[in-house]
Amino acid sequence: MKAFRSNVRSFYHILKYYNNAIKANKFNKIIARTKIVSKNYKPKHIEIRVAKYKRFAYFYGKSKPSMLSNTIKELSTTILNNQSNFETTKNAIDEIHKHYLETTKIEDFGESMQHMAAVPTASGMALSLNHAAACLLDYRRTAKFLRGMVSLIREQQQQQPNEIINIFYAGCGPYAPFITLVAPLFKASEVQFSLLEINAASIQMAQNLIKSLELTDYVQEYHTADAVTFQIPDAKKYHILFSETLDALLYRESYVPILWNMLPQLDENCAIIPNNVIVQASMTYPKSETEEIRKEKEAAVILNVREAVKVNDGSKSLPEEFTPVTINLSGDEKYYSMVVDTKVQIQGDLWLSRNESSLSIPLEMEIAYPLDAPNVTFFYQLKPSVELKLKN
Repeated sequence: MKAFRSNVRSFYHILKYYNNAIKANKFNKIIARTKIVSKNYKPKHIEIRVAKYKRFAYFYGKSKPSMLSNTIKELSTTILNNQSNFETTKNAIDEIHKHYLETTKIEDFGESMQHMAAVPTASGMALSLNHAAACLLDYRRTAKFLRGMVSLIREQQQQQPNEIINIFYAGCGPYAPFITLVAPLFKASEVQFSLLEINAASIQMAQNLIKSLELTDYVQEYHTADAVTFQIPDAKKYHILFSETLDALLYRESYVPILWNMLPQLDENCAIIPNNVIVQASMTYPKSETEEIRKEKEAAVILNVREAVKVNDGSKSLPEEFTPVTINLSGDEKYYSMVVDTKVQIQGDLWLSRNESSLSIPLEMEIAYPLDAPNVTFFYQLKPSVELKLKN
């Protein structure tokens, strides 16, 4: 709906305008409030709320908060309050995505190679503008990361009751969802963000979206830089590092190299989201006629990221690979397959479960007997490319 212009003379004209609009859009509920503050009874502030999470506001003076900001705040609250209701969560995220598409005009960029190609970093690759934007539609991932971020900010507020909670957001993408969805739920006097993104087009779009949402008061700094090598100004002030820069099996993206670089710079009590990622192998057994699912047993932890990066005190270079892990397949037991999971600990006891997100899709490999080799060895490579490798 279009915002009203200054030639609208009375509250009754506005109410009539919205009633007509509501009828046209098949909405059936409206609440309107006005404050009369001038002698000629012209309204200074009018707020209209419509059912189905629609909210619109008009101010003759400065609009704060904006219509879009209020809408996003309500949709974020809907996601937080309906974590167990997938349809409600999905609808809210789809609505947010629609608003972000309209505001950023990202579709105008088309599918040119410039905006579809990944961006190389010092170790790994950063998502293209288009693919980074599409991550918002990984519904359970978005919902759980939002819940984890809000929960962690509130936890930090309890621990530091008289401090502004400072957040460093590494790899924000064009929508910067974990400021644009989170900031409206807090005051700028409570939480402040610094944003970093290697893709110049992405961070410019994020900056424009933040401005459209009237959230600029929440941002201290924007950095166009490589998070794998970036030196954070005044790093010890940050309470939270947020870097959702990963994929299943920690393939290609730079979550591990970013933590290797940034954790030694930050205060030892700085919280991280996601807090940890564990790549783990399990063995499955052949299914009997009476079993609906195959039984599994854990075989080995291939990579525990927080354990792997804690050896760096800031003086060590990123290694070419981490210590290999070998799994022995010989013995009396016969297996059907090996499953490699990516377990993402967002915060506390909040995890992404198997197949709940694109980040947690497992890799399953059938085992053929007789075995050509009794051992399988995994190693996580960081140079020249970032990926989990297997040899036997």
